[in-house]
Amino acid sequence: MVSGARRQDGFCEIPVSNGTLRLYPRLFSIEASKRYFDDLKRGVDWKSEHITMFGRSVPLPRLTAWFGDAGTRYTYSGLSAEPGDWTPALLRIKARVEEVSAATFNSVLLNYYRDGRDSVSWHSDDEPELGPNPVIGSVSFGSERPFQLRHRTNGADVPGSLREPTRDMLTLGLPNGSYLEMGAGMQRNWMHRLPKRPRLTGERINLTFRTILGRRAESLNADY
Repeated sequence: MVSGARRQDGFCEIPVSNGTLRLYPRLFSIEASKRYFDDLKRGVDWKSEHITMFGRSVPLPRLTAWFGDAGTRYTYSGLSAEPGDWTPALLRIKARVEEVSAATFNSVLLNYYRDGRDSVSWHSDDEPELGPNPVIGSVSFGSERPFQLRHRTNGADVPGSLREPTRDMLTLGLPNGSYLEMGAGMQRNWMHRLPKRPRLTGERINLTFRTILGRRAESLNADY
């Protein structure tokens, strides 16, 4: 547990400068997490996307998929994704997330990390279609990986800051079945990444729920 984090019923508030961060270490049971992992691994049409770097096309070091309501087209890393239709499993995961979140989501980006060589580099989820202060809900199934967050400044020179800076960089372990909510201020003031860990062999599927502005979110309240 991160030093200074405040435990609540089923979750902990992680103190950060200029943002809100909440971790539910076990939002989904071990049994449900395994079922969801297997369902997503087998049932999703995973894509190996390519981006242009230094004038040449290189594959992203992970597989991806995008789902959401009609019209929730999403552009990130120079890629443009049209949403696939929600599956029953994805709607059930979303419904569980929305039970503990103040946000209502209408889309989700899936990342499949096949082993520790797969990764995602430093970035913020601050694309225009997410609005100026998005809430990002991150669900993890499979092997635990370290997740890192880095403040864009030292925290003291952010205009309008109401808190003293606590730390410039955090490393969190995101267990199987966990839910991390990056709330107000996190995408504007922080960056995050999943670093490479070549010695790790376990698979991980991560779902980051988002709200594309101007679209109504669907919900399915059911157990899995």
